[in-house]
Parts: sequence; structure tokens; C-alpha cells
Amino acid sequence: MPLITLFSAPKPFNNPHIALIQRNAIHSWTLLPDVEVILLGEEEGLAEAALKFGVMHIPQVECNAGGIPLISSMFQLARENSSSDLLCIINADMILMPDFVEAARRSGFQRDQFVLLSQRWDLDISESIEFTEGWQERLRSSVLSQNNLHRPAGSDFFLFPKFCYQHIPDFTIGRAGWDNWMIYKACREGWAVIDGTSSLMIVHQNHDYSHLPGGQAHYNHPDTNENIRLAGGHAHIRYTILDSTHRLAEGGKLARPQMTALRFTRKLELFLRKIFFFLPENVVENIVRPKRWKKRIQKIFQQR
Repeated sequence: MPLITLFSAPKPFNNPHIALIQRNAIHSWTLLPDVEVILLGEEEGLAEAALKFGVMHIPQVECNAGGIPLISSMFQLARENSSSDLLCIINADMILMPDFVEAARRSGFQRDQFVLLSQRWDLDISESIEFTEGWQERLRSSVLSQNNLHRPAGSDFFLFPKFCYQHIPDFTIGRAGWDNWMIYKACREGWAVIDGTSSLMIVHQNHDYSHLPGGQAHYNHPDTNENIRLAGGHAHIRYTILDSTHRLAEGGKLARPQMTALRFTRKLELFLRKIFFFLPENVVENIVRPKRWKKRIQKIFQQR
């Protein structure tokens, strides 16, 4: 029986670069020990990719009015068809290596209820990866040479025991908000939110947003607004890796996160929200993050 079931809803394979990086990612998953893979959806080229890599394909995923898969349906299908105790929803442009499996195993040894996540490393990739001997070392070298560790906001995978996250709102995949809610939910339930950044390397293959209207990122998309509504408002989508309760330290031991200026600011924000719960959501944020407020003011004046 595998340890982990990875599940994902890839984009269509009709864009050559998107197709390339998705094949790179899925191929890397199939090389992991103790892992099974489920690909969800009916996007162009997905059935062929699943067949090529010998992984499970489930086309009957529920979608929103625009034909985009719903997170709730993805979780249900993965849970029903998985043969492992750990589930992991992951974006289809992420390359994984065996340290991912070890981090999952270590986390499961030490906590019954948890979610594992980490910051990603962004990398420009324009050709298929040759998964021959030494490919991991070559990839790590390329990643470190570009040295682009993504900021704590935004998460590209969530690994958790199968019995967690039983009830998921009908979030739309590929839009903002739902990933932040995942952290909020774990914090609210008292689960361990484990930051594995220092113990594993996940690699995001950079791409454009040509698959979205106007080629723009998803933050202002109507589906994002619906995700925010389903999450219960902006306060529930402010959660990031900065809200982790544990970190996977050297030797695979769980430890408390090290205090940084960013973490201190975040804790202060949450504390003030509890006290001034009656204020609009953005007021406390503007107090705690004056630089962000300054940028908003500048943007308003530039638009006049």
C-alpha cells in the first residue's frame, strides 16, 4: 500500500510550454517511492498523459459554470479512490524529489492531525527534464543558481491524513483564496501546520498566465471573488506559511518556528484582529503593514 496519494487537476496540454512543464512534474511524481498519482478532469491531453505515465485518471470531476474543477469534488474523488493514508493535493507544475516523501513520513510519525506545506523554489525551465541518473543533483544545482525562493504567501501543495479536511467548500481550483483557507482551517481545528521549507525542495516551473482571460494572474478573477466568499471573507484568506505552528527541523524533528520580523508582524495582526473584531477587515492590516497601506495610497493617486 502506498504512503501518499498525490492528486491534481492539470491545465489543458494544448499550450506547448504548459504541456512540457506538466509532463516534467508528473514524471517526477511517478519516480517517488511509496506514492500513487491521480489526475482529475477532462482537459485536452490529460487522458493521454495519464496513459503515458501509467497513473490513474478520473475525468468525472465536478466543475463550476466555467468548466473549472471544484476543490470539493477533487477531495472527494481522491479520498474515494486512494489506497493510502496520506493525501496530497498539488499543482501540476511542481517537481518533487524523494525528500518530499521523507518529510511526509516524518510528519506522520509525530502528529496524527497535521498539514504539511512549504515554500517553493521558482525555476525557469524551457525543455524536458532528462530523468536519468543524477537528475536530482542537476536540478538542485540549477535551482540554487537561480536562487528564487518564493515568498511565504501562496502554497502549491497540501499533504494531510485522509480523515482531515472532510468538508471543503466548492472552491474553484487555479484561483486565489482556497489555499489560504486550507491553512486557516487547520489552525482553527488545532492541527499542526508544518512548514517543511528547510527540509525539502519543491520546484515550481515558471509559466505565464495565457490560459486565463487577458493573460492576467487570477487575483482579480470573478472565481477568486467567489472563493473569498466561500472562505468566509478576506480575514480567512490572509493565512500563509507564516501561520505555521511547527517546522520540520534538522533530523526530521518538529520544532517551533523561528521568530522573524514577518512572523512577529503576522502574530501582532492576528492578536489585534481578536481585540478589534468590530473593525473592517482591512483596517488592522493597514495598521500592522504600513508599507502595504502606503502602496495602496500611491496606487489611488496614480489612477486619478
